[in-house]
Amino acid sequence: MTKKSTPDTTMTETSAGVSRRGFLKLAGASGFAGAAGALSVAAQAADAAPAPDGTPEQIHLTWGEDPTSEVVVSWASQAASVRPRVTVSTDRGHGETVHAVQRTYTDGLNGVVVFAYHARLTGLKPDTTYRYEVTADNSSAVSPFAASFTTAPRGRKPFRFTSYGDLATPNTQWVLSSPQSRFAVEAVERFQPLFHLLNGDLCYANLNPTHQTDVWRDFGNNNQSSAANRPWMPCPGNHELEFYNGEQGLNSYLARYTLPENGTRFSGRWYAFQVSSVLFISLDADDIVYQDAAAFVGGPAPLVPAPSTGNAPIQPGTSLYVRGYSHGEQTRWLEKTLRRAADERDIDWIVVQMHQDALSSSKTGNGSDKALREEWLPLFERYGVDLVLCGHDHDYERSYPVCGCFRHMGTDVATGERVDTLTPRPVRHAQQGANTFDMTRGTIHLILGGGGTSAPLDVYGVDAGTGNPQAKVFTKPNRPMPGTTAGTFVRAAADAVEDAVWSAQRDTGTGYGIAVFDVDPGEHGGRTTITMNYYHAPGADKTPTGDYELFETVTLTKHRR
Repeated sequence: MTKKSTPDTTMTETSAGVSRRGFLKLAGASGFAGAAGALSVAAQAADAAPAPDGTPEQIHLTWGEDPTSEVVVSWASQAASVRPRVTVSTDRGHGETVHAVQRTYTDGLNGVVVFAYHARLTGLKPDTTYRYEVTADNSSAVSPFAASFTTAPRGRKPFRFTSYGDLATPNTQWVLSSPQSRFAVEAVERFQPLFHLLNGDLCYANLNPTHQTDVWRDFGNNNQSSAANRPWMPCPGNHELEFYNGEQGLNSYLARYTLPENGTRFSGRWYAFQVSSVLFISLDADDIVYQDAAAFVGGPAPLVPAPSTGNAPIQPGTSLYVRGYSHGEQTRWLEKTLRRAADERDIDWIVVQMHQDALSSSKTGNGSDKALREEWLPLFERYGVDLVLCGHDHDYERSYPVCGCFRHMGTDVATGERVDTLTPRPVRHAQQGANTFDMTRGTIHLILGGGGTSAPLDVYGVDAGTGNPQAKVFTKPNRPMPGTTAGTFVRAAADAVEDAVWSAQRDTGTGYGIAVFDVDPGEHGGRTTITMNYYHAPGADKTPTGDYELFETVTLTKHRR
């Protein structure tokens, strides 16, 4: 990463690979004879100077359009790479070289230019392990970075995936970072999934505004020990939104990840892919939610970008609130995708990941958001979404299968009056055993916000009179408000509460954990299952630990199509 002298907050994508020598050769042949001697001296001086370091780092994988045949290898480097490339091969096959595309942006707060690279590997065979190497002509590494990955199986085959959100970095000089994030990455490798779902709030760079690119770098290098071996499929959270970094503040995120196309003008923000008989849908809930929890200047002083950016100071009380940015395009895409899935005979399960929560009873976290209940839960119900995986609140909570809602069960916290929070209705008959559920009807929501973030353990809401679980709910758009000190601003809290009749399980012992899902497609004419084992890390809230213990096992079952 190098400093750039002129303002540039846009993201650009180019083919990478023209060397400095090639450029000078072309310039020397252009007919400027009078400058030939000076050009020769400049070329010799350039050859003698140290080359910019294009060593690949922060290496990670994502699925391409078809996980059985496409994988994208992505990485970053501290300076522009010369001929960045990937060589891929099987144990028996000859290596093939794929040149990467360069994607750059200039951080809108500190002026640092970020160089990211993406090599799309196509024509791969299903359920096959490939070895790959990543390098560049100006890499200072002794040998190319090497790792391996396995493509998804074709047809109905068993597989494993894992999930959590709110990871952060192990470098504790950054806000909300914790050494536990290193153990969380190691936990993914312990369970050896085919891929991992990362449910938003990747690294909290926007809480460290003058060091956003440093935080992203720490995050990427920490994740490399797992994400270079298997795809990590993310969704954006509120802390991916950064001032002056693109229209929705997502340039950092979009520069680093190549994700399946959604066919809209909002590429990379939401997407879908299928593995075996499971359709996975990743959404950007920032487009929908009432709560405002993105980049925010609390004051009393403004946030002043580096002079090289040319960007104006950001005044106290300013927040990057992007609700409604797609003007309904994401919801229309979601319904179209779900409607198509309803007609696909090879899809038995639908799993959605998004960051913010429709069902959360966290008292010290954010709580639930009515906007999600209004706009997306009816679609989940209509088209048979089975699981919704979220983060945002730093804990573990599981709902019963829910379908429909109770009306006017909420209470306005300011007036005490009844308010309609659209309280999700449990499907009681879905429970087939202690922890076995028939998912013919209803959706289970999981809060998996225990990646590695440093934060106090979330305390769950409880009604003082009945002892029943209680949830906070945002029922209307929510913006920062003046604080108690002049010139300062704070975030407004949720405006309503409700009895959380939908809450089935909460981990009160620790905020850290990982969900491990094993998909069994079953036999023709029989039943298919998804078994979730949730492992938590007791004591990690005080002392980081790699000891993850089984907290609960849940089995979802339904007839195979």
